[in-house]
Amino acid sequence: QVQLVESGGGSVQAGGSLRLSCVASGLTYSRYCLGWFRQAPGTKREGIAMTGGDSTSKYADSVKGRFTVSRDNAKNTLYLQMDDLKPEDSAMYYCAAEVTGLRCGQRIDDWQYRGQGTQVTVSS
Repeated sequence: QVQLVESGGGSVQAGGSLRLSCVASGLTYSRYCLGWFRQAPGTKREGIAMTGGDSTSKYADSVKGRFTVSRDNAKNTLYLQMDDLKPEDSAMYYCAAEVTGLRCGQRIDDWQYRGQGTQVTVSS
């Protein structure tokens, strides 16, 4: 059974930093595209960062230059380093995984596996 578990969320003031982690069980990370999406109340889900099996990365414009996605395949762990946080970054953050291939080009929130989420709150 595949399970993704996020951690590292919390409350921080604007300009601060947080690092999210996502640990997987039941799958081999190196064979998957991995990514993060978020959703704030009353808003649509937003894919914000992903890393392919070759560790290339892509970011949404809203987080580019502030967030960094990375992976440690040996530890089956995905990270999201979030710097210079803004109040508009407040949301539930989810990690997701998809077998490497064409579906990695689909919306991250449509990928095969996702975690339960971790809350990030940024105050001004």
